[in-house]
Amino acid sequence: MITIDQFFETELRVATITAAEAIPKSNKLVKLTADLGEDEPRQLVAGIAREYEPESLVGRQVVVVTNLQPAKLMGVESRGMVLAAAEGGPPVLLRPDSPVANGTRVQ
Repeated sequence: MITIDQFFETELRVATITAAEAIPKSNKLVKLTADLGEDEPRQLVAGIAREYEPESLVGRQVVVVTNLQPAKLMGVESRGMVLAAAEGGPPVLLRPDSPVANGTRVQ
């Protein structure tokens, strides 16, 4: 169990995917470029290639954990985590019900 204060240390923000491409030699990972309303786009890596074609992700808003330590997956740096839900099946991306400004904090 964590406290509410610990939960709010996790920074969840809405981003729009501006580019997406398969990562060579991986059938699971996709490299994403996301607009978080910051000066520069953010590079993310997500394990959603089996469920989503890269082209279908461009323009889609998603929820991203933005304050994680960067990690390298298949040699590609990821500076956040795209959130998805799964219950014994393929992941389903979490996204706002209606469009919101990039960088909007999830509360």
